[in-house]
Amino acid sequence: MKGRLEEFFSTHPVFRRLMLNDVDREDLARAIEEDCLSGVLSRLIAETEEIMGIDPGLPEKKILEIAAERIVRNLDAEAASIRLFDPETLKMTSFGSYRYPDDERMLSIPFHDSIAGRVVKENRSIAVPSILKDPHYKNKEIVERKGYRSLLAVPLRIPRFLGTDEDILGSLQIYFKEDDRQFGSLLIIHAELLARRVSYVLAKKKILDLQKLNTRKEKIVEKIFVKLSNREGVKLKDLFVLLTPEIGEFLQVQSCSLFSVSKDQQYIRLEAGYPLERTYHELGYTYTINHHPYFECVIHKATPAGEYECERGDPAYLLINDPARSRLTSRGIRDFVKRNRIHSILLVPLYVNQAVRYLMMFYAMDQRKFFSEEEIELLSFFGREILKASRLELLDDVLHDFKNPAIAIAGFAARARKLIDGASPAELRKKLASYLDIVVRETTRLQDLTFSMSVEGREEVVDLSEVALTRYRINEETIREARRRNVLVRPAELEPGLRVFCSRFGLERVLDNMLNNATRAVPKEGGDISLRSYCDGAMAALELRNTGEIPAEKIEEVQRGEVRGRGLNIIYRFIQANHGKMEIKNESGQAVCILRLPLYRGDGGF
Repeated sequence: MKGRLEEFFSTHPVFRRLMLNDVDREDLARAIEEDCLSGVLSRLIAETEEIMGIDPGLPEKKILEIAAERIVRNLDAEAASIRLFDPETLKMTSFGSYRYPDDERMLSIPFHDSIAGRVVKENRSIAVPSILKDPHYKNKEIVERKGYRSLLAVPLRIPRFLGTDEDILGSLQIYFKEDDRQFGSLLIIHAELLARRVSYVLAKKKILDLQKLNTRKEKIVEKIFVKLSNREGVKLKDLFVLLTPEIGEFLQVQSCSLFSVSKDQQYIRLEAGYPLERTYHELGYTYTINHHPYFECVIHKATPAGEYECERGDPAYLLINDPARSRLTSRGIRDFVKRNRIHSILLVPLYVNQAVRYLMMFYAMDQRKFFSEEEIELLSFFGREILKASRLELLDDVLHDFKNPAIAIAGFAARARKLIDGASPAELRKKLASYLDIVVRETTRLQDLTFSMSVEGREEVVDLSEVALTRYRINEETIREARRRNVLVRPAELEPGLRVFCSRFGLERVLDNMLNNATRAVPKEGGDISLRSYCDGAMAALELRNTGEIPAEKIEEVQRGEVRGRGLNIIYRFIQANHGKMEIKNESGQAVCILRLPLYRGDGGF
């Protein structure tokens, strides 16, 4: 340093006019180094260490606000603001400040024709000696009122580690009171040095966030593994309730809902929620997508990605950061968020073959402006694991339902073989045709179960009594084939013309499970089962009775929707999806299960 200072003194015109000799130049260089530069360097080291000492566990916005405060203090400035570049909207978005509140500034400004945009585009610091005279600074009224007259804008960079996305770029704008201020190179370098140390803190935060992300993923996988090891199989609702707290702690969300989307993307149904008492939508209910703007926006991309007054659209999510005023929320959901003190709603789509087939909806108590890539990555990972679980649940359901048609096919095939050996030709033709019809029908059902695991068939108008009678007869033959001589099957009492609108395949599955449960519940000492249907106001009712009472705690579980058995879970989901009701009770030593579905009126509705 001495040599460089002495060389500088010997060549600079000002010092050459002083005609300093070698001894004087050396003394001057030593004095500047010892009395001035050492102090400057010590101060710079202390300032950079102060910036680098910011807690990386804080939110990014808080880190930037603390850094802005310290940089303002170290540069003897008045205020600072931060704007980040959003490549989706090509705007510079407000992201924290010191002595310049966000609500006093524009939420976003154009990338082009703005000082912050130029800093990002040119990747260099820009000094503005007089804000009021600069044509690129638009919001002059506020800075004039606050007494800010000059500005130094330096580049800011937030590193990203996930995927191939580039770092987030921004501008740290430092305000001064002096008008027509001349910014020296030393001040600019000083500001740039401190701003770069902020990037170090943010990089450290990213590393810590990635560690937390991996820990959360491991916990999710571990809980799924433990759940799969249990013999009762996988139920989407139970797994969702088990896993949601893992992401709730990470994202500070209050509740979460999972929806499935129909193949034609016209309908959406709530499959699971946590906790159920804090979900706005009713479990199992099906909604028309185009009647709900927030669903329409995410699934059909009705609103372009970008930053809006109360929403933020991103290819990976939709954030409603002010549900009480958002154009995408209804009056009902506005009352809901007000009642539950919810300030943000996040919707994350899950894709299957490039189409949205599931949707997660999160309610948060804090008003979020955006979500980090780590947070979205965790949500996406969570969603993918839930999708795997849903496939396993469907597989469990299919395996559970295989036994009824398989037993029926085996039984009626055996009966047909015996019939050929001993029946007369006329009787043979009639009974054999009846048996083979059942074999063909049940074989078709096995094919449906095998090849249509993820769907229960398209809804149609069906006669509840007609379908119930067919399944009742097959169950009777299954009882005979299983040699359940202790079970007496009473003649069915069915009212004709009870038309309902639902999936025939799904209804058959429900009836098979109801009949199977009733048959198994008959005590060993013997009893009977009976079936009847009737019109109950606007509902078609199907009543199944069997000897033997249901434990009171089991009835309470069903009433609360806490069904555990695989068959009962299939029944419960079908009823919810078709706006029906299920009642279970004990009556005169018998268990009574009543299934009610809305009657179809023939006018395009119920």
